[in-house]
Amino acid sequence: MSERKPYPSDLSDARWALIEPTLTAWRNARLERRPTGKPAKIDLRDVFNAILYLNRTGIPWKYLPHDFPGHGTVYFYYAAWRDEGIFSQLNYDLTALARVKDGRKPEPTASVIDTQSVKTSTNVP
Repeated sequence: MSERKPYPSDLSDARWALIEPTLTAWRNARLERRPTGKPAKIDLRDVFNAILYLNRTGIPWKYLPHDFPGHGTVYFYYAAWRDEGIFSQLNYDLTALARVKDGRKPEPTASVIDTQSVKTSTNVP
């Protein structure tokens, strides 16, 4: 992480330790496909903190403070993580950890589907 004054939306070290392996694995998989083979010089934690800052404050991308990576870079990572399912994977992983911490199985054993869920689904036959 770069040396800057932290924002209230920044990840703690403990929370970063939970998601860092997933983001690092994603970066390493992309590195194998990269023609130069050189890793990007962007700190993934700074990018994730910038996304959290945007989410918390609701500002436009171009208004991102200068002590974060550029808004184009942050949006590139956001879009890649969104499109490649990284946010969904983090959601499943963190939910499973929370369930285990509460003494439950990592995967839910039941679900509830109501009529509103079915009506708003885009792939109902």
